[in-house]
Amino acid sequence: MLGVANPLVSKRWDDLEVKHAWAEIPRGWELHGPAPEDYTFDMRIGLKQDKFDDLVAALYEVSDPSHEKYGQHLTKEEVAALIAPHPSSVDLLESWLTAHGLDPSACQRSRAGDWVTVRVSVAQAEKMLGTKYNVYRHGKSEDYVIRTMNYSLPSALHEHVAVVAPTTYFGTMKSMKATSFIQKDAQTIDSDADFAHLLTGPSSLATVPTSCNSAITPACLRALYNTTSYVPKATDKNSLGVAGYLNEFANRADLQTFFRRFRTDAVGTSFTTVEVNGGGDNQNQPGTEANLDIQYTEGISFPTPNVYYSTGGSPPFIPDDETPTNTNEPYLDWLNFILDQDQIPQTFSTSYGDDEQTVPLDYATSVCNLFAQLGALGSSIMFSSGDDGVGGGNCETNDGTNTVRFQPNFPASCPFVTTVGGTVRVNPEVAVSFSGGGFSNYFARPSYQSTAVSTFLTKLGHTNSGLFNTTGRAYPDVAAQAENFQVVIGGRIEPVAGTSASSPTFAGVVALLNDFRLSQGKSPLGFLNPLIYSTGVGGFNDITSGSNPGCGTNGFSAGAGWDPVTGLGTPDFGKLQALIG
Repeated sequence: MLGVANPLVSKRWDDLEVKHAWAEIPRGWELHGPAPEDYTFDMRIGLKQDKFDDLVAALYEVSDPSHEKYGQHLTKEEVAALIAPHPSSVDLLESWLTAHGLDPSACQRSRAGDWVTVRVSVAQAEKMLGTKYNVYRHGKSEDYVIRTMNYSLPSALHEHVAVVAPTTYFGTMKSMKATSFIQKDAQTIDSDADFAHLLTGPSSLATVPTSCNSAITPACLRALYNTTSYVPKATDKNSLGVAGYLNEFANRADLQTFFRRFRTDAVGTSFTTVEVNGGGDNQNQPGTEANLDIQYTEGISFPTPNVYYSTGGSPPFIPDDETPTNTNEPYLDWLNFILDQDQIPQTFSTSYGDDEQTVPLDYATSVCNLFAQLGALGSSIMFSSGDDGVGGGNCETNDGTNTVRFQPNFPASCPFVTTVGGTVRVNPEVAVSFSGGGFSNYFARPSYQSTAVSTFLTKLGHTNSGLFNTTGRAYPDVAAQAENFQVVIGGRIEPVAGTSASSPTFAGVVALLNDFRLSQGKSPLGFLNPLIYSTGVGGFNDITSGSNPGCGTNGFSAGAGWDPVTGLGTPDFGKLQALIG
């Protein structure tokens, strides 16, 4: 049923102010034509969270090992109370919807009421937001979306509404960048049986085999990051989640082949697939990214239960198709699904991202704030840092000035996630040249990293001056191996590289640390960054050589202490275990 528009209140909604606008069509996209006026879609409205600052304060308290509340993670009810919108925001939004003939009682609402979803036609949305919706095509993936170059809200709503979607965020499952790639000329091996058996018992390898320089397997990583002797004990409580997009499916038969070759004690065990928003589970279509993620989270964390979240963007917009569709918003779909579950994994890994400048600030902030909620609930969230060093392509800004600047990645740049850069080689490890790293242009530097980053900037001096935001959130936080991963895809072993390999590797180590905590009757680690930048620093192998060139420069260089190539370094499970005990 439609709400009845009240002519007496309609006038106040005519005073529109721009909320976000692009200077140019986002790169990679082209205008296809006007959106059909009667095409309907779900409009998501994110209301300002009334006590979000209190949520962030609570997040830092429960994540800071020196605070008396460390480990006392919030309940879903406590989080909901802090992120609920102010009643006046709800009242104003409902008045606005009613003025446009929409029934507020028919809206879908999130648990806390901060997200309101309403089905609208293109014509309605254009009137509400003072804009024009068009169909845009992504050349590389041939994805079609309905988006707009700008949108406005009544001035009375600006203080109350954080974001409206879909509007100016063009990213879709298919256009997002997976941070992995098959290495065409790299070595593959059939198994690591010649040294894997040496990893058991009291005479474990003291050094990592030199073969790990050219072919990475779970045995290499377990030796390198010192997890070999740890046997998980809290598998009834602990789990590890992998977020999958891009219609990428984790293949069970390939996992068994992988186990037979590289982790024989795990043969016969598998993972759980959870389908989100129409995400599939096509076992005839193994994905490089999905297989890499699940084979290495399982390979390190076994027998910890693993969950693969297959997040769909289906049905996509098809030109000339009049059926209603969802909004194809990958992060919002996955995050809202996870936050609505009663049981969620204590550790997550995600290996996807976009150039930060292609994500509107209002949208990026809303997504980043959802990660803060996950952290407050007690989950550790890992993201790969990206595979373009300090920036890929021509590194020109999209604000109309085409200025060359380093291009940070999002969500890697969100201060509420732990971002994982890449290394290569063993004895010693060095930074891999494509390791994404830099400084956010959206998010300020959080207090937990102020000392570490200030020390780096002092040493840097005037190098790269003017190319990055010296006051922004700096990343990566940590690092792990990123090349020559032996991955089974369609029954064959392929060598895969990318910080997509680093994130699940680091997440596997974190899952074991969470297992240790839970087995001792303690809480999981939750949001890691306040810990790792303080008492946890001693649990990392500092990477002191290598760099991440890009944008026609040499990028940044790894050195002693934190750096924007490898963060604080790679994990030493034994040392971290002692520090968190």
